[in-house]
Formats: sequence, C-alpha cells, structure tokens
Amino acid sequence: MKPGLMIPTVLLTLTVAACGSYPPLRTADEVNIPRFMGDWYVIANIPTFIETGAHNAVESYALNEDGTIATTFSFRQDSFEGEKKVYHPTGYIHDSESNAVWGMQFIWPIKADYRIVYVDEDYTHTIIGRLKRDYVWIMARTPQVSDATYKKLIAILQQEGYDTGEIERVPQSWPGLSSPVSRSNPADE
Repeated sequence: MKPGLMIPTVLLTLTVAACGSYPPLRTADEVNIPRFMGDWYVIANIPTFIETGAHNAVESYALNEDGTIATTFSFRQDSFEGEKKVYHPTGYIHDSESNAVWGMQFIWPIKADYRIVYVDEDYTHTIIGRLKRDYVWIMARTPQVSDATYKKLIAILQQEGYDTGEIERVPQSWPGLSSPVSRSNPADE
C-alpha cells in the first residue's frame, strides 16, 4: 500500500467500524408533512437522559419556509408541578420520497437519527424510532390512548426489534383528563 493511502484507509475503516451494523427499521411508507405538524403528546418512550422523569411531555412541529421542521419539546421535570423544560431542536427531512427519515439537530453539527416508524391514517398516533433501537417515542394527538391502541403500538415496536421491556409510560395529567396516566412498563400490562 502506498504511504499516502494508508491514513485515509485507516480512517475509513475506523469510521465504518464505529457506525455499526443494524438491521433495517421499517418506516411509514409516506408521511404527509403538513398533516404531521402540530402537537403530539408523548405517551411512552425509552427516554434519553434529558427526558428521564418527564411528565406532561409534548413534542410540537411547525414547517419552516426552508423545509426544516421547527420543533419544541417541553415537559415538567420529575412531577406535574416540576420545573418546565423546553428544547428547540430542528428537524431535517433526509428522505423526501417518504418524508419518514429525518435528522434531529439539538446542537450543531450533530443530527440525531429520527425515523417515523408508524403513523396511522388519521394522523392521531405515531411512533418515532431510531435505527439503533436505543430510544423510541410513542405519541398521540391526545394525552391518553385506549389500551387496544397502546398494545398495537407496542406490538409494532416488538416486531421491529425493540426491547419493549425498556419502554415506559410518560405520566400525563391535563385539565379534562378522566384520570392521570402514571409511569408503568407496558410489558407488565
């Protein structure tokens, strides 16, 4: 091997090894971006470190003129009366054919993997996942979903290779809600 090619080859090898190999993750066939915009209550998740202990978590999307997605993620920390946390990442659609594969940027220049695994026909329930299957968000347009819907969404994640034992309900309590939703593991239900 020529000395000048050795360093780029080593870097390429390390980069490929660091990326890992993950089985494909099915995504929604087509996402209508204008219909997807708006508020989504986080029903359950495998939480990232910033959302551990989140209560009343809501993710809101708005389409920017440049095609990016203005995102607001808010929740109360550790209780319904806890400190309000608000984050403003930007979504970038990577797959314009389906609109289901995004990058979500909290800090420049890093764009986290963000995939719309499922959205129902009425755009009332969605699942956001990652190829690594390390985090997931089950979301809905309302702070509660029926037991049947919840089980259906969990079954989709199980089929996609997620460890559903890691998924936790996100506590939700809003005016007009019949009873607060508490934190539990769907595998126990």
